[in-house]
Amino acid sequence: MAEQTGDAPRERGVFANRTLNLRSVKAIGYDMDYTLVHYDEREWERAAFTHARGYLAGQGWPVDDLVFDPDSYTIGLVFDTELGNLVKATRFGYVIRAVHGGTPLSYSELRSTYADVVVDLADDRFEFMNTLFDLSHASLWCQLVDLFDQQRLTSVRSYQALSAAIRDALSESHIAGALKAEILADPERFVHLEPEVVQTLKDQRAAGKKLLLITNSEWSYARQIMKYAFDPYCDEETWRDLFDIVIVSASKPRFFSQRPDPFRVEDEERSLLCAHIGLLETGRVYVGGNARLVEESLGHTRSEILYVGDHLFGDVHVTKNALRWRTALIARELESEIRGAIEFSERHSQLGELMEAKTVIDRSQARIRLSLIRAGHHHRSLSDELRALTTHGSALDQRIAPLAKAASNLGNTNWGPLMRAGNDKSLYARQVEKYADVYTSRVSNLTYETPFAYLRAARVNLPHDLA
Repeated sequence: MAEQTGDAPRERGVFANRTLNLRSVKAIGYDMDYTLVHYDEREWERAAFTHARGYLAGQGWPVDDLVFDPDSYTIGLVFDTELGNLVKATRFGYVIRAVHGGTPLSYSELRSTYADVVVDLADDRFEFMNTLFDLSHASLWCQLVDLFDQQRLTSVRSYQALSAAIRDALSESHIAGALKAEILADPERFVHLEPEVVQTLKDQRAAGKKLLLITNSEWSYARQIMKYAFDPYCDEETWRDLFDIVIVSASKPRFFSQRPDPFRVEDEERSLLCAHIGLLETGRVYVGGNARLVEESLGHTRSEILYVGDHLFGDVHVTKNALRWRTALIARELESEIRGAIEFSERHSQLGELMEAKTVIDRSQARIRLSLIRAGHHHRSLSDELRALTTHGSALDQRIAPLAKAASNLGNTNWGPLMRAGNDKSLYARQVEKYADVYTSRVSNLTYETPFAYLRAARVNLPHDLA
């Protein structure tokens, strides 16, 4: 197994919103799907899409022609279930891009539709795409909105009802087990193996940290997929030796906010369960339970427990909100986005210089316009200077436009960068900085930092700060 040493490539960095001293962390809990085990999201979501489409077809929906289109969507978008749109918003909730079905809203349509609307994720009207599991949902949503508008979904009365039907169809594909059965039948097609993550966990154990697996997946699936993804790289051990406690069917986010009692897996091969009373025992597998029991069993303070997951709400938001555990978000999309930004860096510098020049021209024009008002608009030299500046500004606009367009399309050509919304932070970025103490693209990136790292939050610049 290759050992990771030295500084991480920029796209493999661990980025801190709040300073995190890993030396003070005594226990680390991990989600499984898309956190410890990374899937080929196109294959996974295509399979989820196909199962959901089949479920809807069984309900009599005319969906045979629907096609999965992962390139048209990215996480961080928002379903507007009142108007049937898919939107991207800034950190303040202002919508900057939107599509209705398969049709982008024009600038004028965007202004008239969302001039008085602020996207508030606490409002049931809005549903947030915060995990890769939502790619199949978005692909179904946009195509079914078009069918609804064509009055071809006669049993559906509103966009809200349409959204609920899609959720039911996708949930059915997961709950019924057909999707996971397909993955277990052909794991090479779905799973991206990553040997380095095993070394990461071994290092953390050697540093004295307790490790927990806390997943919503059931035991029959978790034991097989973890065996496939981890055991080849565990030497004389198995994946079970890496974790002090394993909790499956956790029902997150309820796991973090309520206190259901767990069951214990008494026979791991036959998945036989028995009721469990008392603290959780090292080396055991549990079904369900709650985070408070985990705290009591470990005997650590909340600030000494770190939870790592890919689901912005179910893993990070509720953990930080309900428990004040330390949190780490896994977002694999960061890697391609950061690489794209690095490749664009020279043009980004050019864009910055042009925008600075444009700012100087805009300020000069504003001052001349005020001077003309004061002079009663009768000042030939000022008028000539204003025309010259206007011409110069138009020429700059011609140079700025293609660079600005290229910058706005980094990450995804339809929606732009994951963490940006124009010049502002995106709504997704705001949720990340609010609830994730640190974020990174994959668990194995922690190896670069070591279990003893002191991850310092970056200084946040304010508009009035000196450059």
